[in-house]
Amino acid sequence: MRVDEDAAGQRLDNFLLRLLKGVPKTHVYRLIRSGEVRVNGGRAGADTRLAAGDTVRVPPVRVAAAAAPAAPPREFPLLHEDEHLLAVDKPAGVAVHGGSGVSFGVIEQLRRARPGQRYLELVHRLDKETSGILLLAKKRSALAHLQDQFRARGTEKVYAALVFGDWPGGRRVIDLPLLKTTDARGERHVRAVPGGHEDAKRSISIVQPVRRLPGFTLLDVRIATGRTHQIRVHLAHAGHPIVGDPKYGDFARNRALAREHGFERMFLHARRLAFAHPADGHVVELASPLPPECEALLHALAAAPPAR
Repeated sequence: MRVDEDAAGQRLDNFLLRLLKGVPKTHVYRLIRSGEVRVNGGRAGADTRLAAGDTVRVPPVRVAAAAAPAAPPREFPLLHEDEHLLAVDKPAGVAVHGGSGVSFGVIEQLRRARPGQRYLELVHRLDKETSGILLLAKKRSALAHLQDQFRARGTEKVYAALVFGDWPGGRRVIDLPLLKTTDARGERHVRAVPGGHEDAKRSISIVQPVRRLPGFTLLDVRIATGRTHQIRVHLAHAGHPIVGDPKYGDFARNRALAREHGFERMFLHARRLAFAHPADGHVVELASPLPPECEALLHALAAAPPAR
């Protein structure tokens, strides 16, 4: 394989994982460690950065198991598109990519829907239960530029979250380290560690109440760091779990809302994203309105008689 401009700068392991779809990661890394994969005729490590024009030798690889079901082609509501990037409005309940029991996600479905698109990669992630703005790159250079912005906190990300209870006071900065763990079943969990931990990562969320309803508060949450499940864990630790959160929420009240209002998703929505365009640096501002089911719940809660 000859490395083209779109793959320039990519790590060898990521290049191979994309090339060898369906081959287990462990096998790909074994091929690299054994020296069967060669870059320009020589051995190379998994973290080797490829350059345009490099030649990568890949040995024949057999996929023994039956292939996973092909992703059905699907387009999603477009918020922005140009030759460098693509932004879609992701619905709740759809994973952004396959894995961990999910056969396919947004990225696989978009690739099937756009067979002529040579390059399409996720710039960032949203939880399966979260709806809203999802950004994808159509060029390798755009991906690197945008991911650098995300890492350097050069973007503005705002989420709408409905939480249980009356949020006390106004704007609050939650600066609380988060620790990621995995249980015996391989399921990922995140917990707040106020006292700190050597493996915990600093996580900052800026919370602003937007609307108060009887027994609920609609919040705007800006994140200065993009940790796994950050908003969900921060708000739950503050005593105000997100409505409908299936992992960190109030399960009894979630069930009651589902029975009374038919609301069966998590009320967390990526509503605004602003960043510098990777081509010329101009500021791109994207907005996604609240989904109809979230608006309907707010209307129903506002119209409900006050509790006695």
